[in-house]
Amino acid sequence: MSLSISTTAPDSDDARALLDALSDTLAAITGDSGRSSFDPADVRGPGARFVIARDASGEAVGCGAYRPLQPGVAELKRMFARTRSGGIGRSLLAELEHSAAADGYRELWLETRRVNLTAVAFYRAHGYREIPNFGRYIGRPEAICFSKTLAAKEAAA
Repeated sequence: MSLSISTTAPDSDDARALLDALSDTLAAITGDSGRSSFDPADVRGPGARFVIARDASGEAVGCGAYRPLQPGVAELKRMFARTRSGGIGRSLLAELEHSAAADGYRELWLETRRVNLTAVAFYRAHGYREIPNFGRYIGRPEAICFSKTLAAKEAAA
């Protein structure tokens, strides 16, 4: 699948449609839409990014974001692909990792729900390792947190 990925405002029509689809999907899998864990303002401005993937026809097929978390660490947020085929998730993740490294981050952290087996397997397959729960996820046994160290070459690319 031919994809283009570009930075977009998290409140654009396409972004809202993708975020709503993600929330519906998460609610069906985990019982929680995840809306309370995402503030669009967090993925605007310096050190943050929200992207949308589009297919060859221009249809918005996926999204993802990161926000500053602490010095050298960004938090990956709202990763979503409308379908599991075509490498949408992989392409979005690669773009966000590259961009975060270029923004000076050394690591990306994220949280998902343990019951979201597809997401857990996806992140593990892409080099993320489990870490102790951080921030609002501390003490929440349903949450699982991951980290990936970004390669220095990504920042130089």
